[in-house]
Amino acid sequence: MVIDFSAGKVIVTPHEIVVKLESASMVTLQSQVDAITLIGRGANVIAANGSETKWSIKLDSEDQLQQIAQETSIAIQ
Repeated sequence: MVIDFSAGKVIVTPHEIVVKLESASMVTLQSQVDAITLIGRGANVIAANGSETKWSIKLDSEDQLQQIAQETSIAIQ
C-alpha cells in the first residue's frame, strides 16, 4: 500500500514501513513493523525505535495513520 502525504510517500507492507521524502536529498526511512509505534490523538506520528533505528515523522491526518494501522496490525496509541 502506498500513502501519499505532504512530505512524500509511505510504503506499507505487513512486515515493514518505508518513508520516502520528496526533497533534493532523497531521504528514505525504513523500519520493520516490530520497531514501529503509531501515535494518534492529533499527533499523527509514525515512530521507529529499535536497536539500530530511531526516527519519527508526522503525517497529515489521522486517516493516514489508520490506514497504516490496518495494513500492519499495529494499534494506534
